[in-house]
Amino acid sequence: MIQRIGVVGAGQMGTGIAHVCALSGYEVTLVDIRQDALDDALTRIDRDMQRLARRGAIDAEKRGDALARIRPVTTLTSLKDHDLVIEAATEDEDVKRTIFKSLVPDLKPDALIATNTSSIPITRLAATTDRPEKFIGMHFMNPVPVMKLIEIIRGIATSDETYQAVRQLCQSLGKTSAVSEDFPAFIVNRILLPMLNEAVYTLYEGVGSVEAIDTAMRLGANHPMGPLELADFIGLDTCLSVMNVLYEGLADSKYRPCPLLVKYVEAGWLGRKAGRGFYDYSGPKPVPTR
Repeated sequence: MIQRIGVVGAGQMGTGIAHVCALSGYEVTLVDIRQDALDDALTRIDRDMQRLARRGAIDAEKRGDALARIRPVTTLTSLKDHDLVIEAATEDEDVKRTIFKSLVPDLKPDALIATNTSSIPITRLAATTDRPEKFIGMHFMNPVPVMKLIEIIRGIATSDETYQAVRQLCQSLGKTSAVSEDFPAFIVNRILLPMLNEAVYTLYEGVGSVEAIDTAMRLGANHPMGPLELADFIGLDTCLSVMNVLYEGLADSKYRPCPLLVKYVEAGWLGRKAGRGFYDYSGPKPVPTR
């Protein structure tokens, strides 16, 4: 039975995962090597829960209890008595492999491991651990407290017991799960990221401006966000990483990352988190950069 959950990585995704787990009654240990990242994460969680309280979604007592259930730490050894550890580090396979190799020696034998990867094969990541049968993919959507879906991805060795435990966890978090086979980028990003990449090609080839492309898709396809605005929200480095996984994993030219996307990432124009991407976020209102 899952009661204590470790979350590795106090970035946007890890922070959101810690938020929903704590709010659902789980004891959560949030791990990051940077204390300032942990401090920022707790501030964001507190702010987001205050927003929920103002809307009447939770009361002050529930908010206080949830915050008290989150313990921030800077070492993986603090997870030795946890039932499940969810890795939510940056979308970089080498980084994730390093985390898993450091993590497993201190875990109890029956602890489960999940990765929040949005594209990297689960079977390959599981092979870096001592328990591939207890390893699974849990791809939360961003922003985690708002989005209702979690993709569950079984590796080739993932046991039925692990799958059922994680499926029940998703239900207890108030989320709906969709099960994907272990193919590059799974379901959501297999469909979504090529669309965003095509929007960048549309800009690259001069078919339309940033504003025209986003307006066309918002009003013409009834999307809540234009594709370039969404790419900035996700992070252009993450978009490029997923496209590279698709391109390398499926060997199909339709997944080739747009050169303009590559150029933006090389320039450090990574979207909202960097203050600049397809929009400039330095002023009171985002302004298209092309």
